Amino acid sequence: MEKYFEELPMAITISDKDGNILDMNQRSADVNSHGQKIIGKNLYECHPPRAAAILRDLYEGQKMNTYTVEKNGVKKQILQLPWYENGEFGGLIEFSCEIPFDQPNYVRKPKTE
Repeated sequence: MEKYFEELPMAITISDKDGNILDMNQRSADVNSHGQKIIGKNLYECHPPRAAAILRDLYEGQKMNTYTVEKNGVKKQILQLPWYENGEFGGLIEFSCEIPFDQPNYVRKPKTE
């Protein structure tokens, strides 16, 4: 993992086009069972059937997915994005960031000319 990802206040997990975990920062290792020992494992084996089915759809369609989760009094925003190298689908990157329960939402309108 690139050194600048290590100190970001979010978990980052990178997987290849077949769903194999390529890398993760320490925060990701801390929140995932077995930590960095899961590098090289397949994401489908690390998730229950419903989540694995969603992941398969993301991989097959090279799609983005975003949602929030709450566990142990902590709310997180999950963002799963396809990544590409030289125009070829490489896999997914997942960002998981703690967010406040009362996070504001601002609606911005385009400036009128």
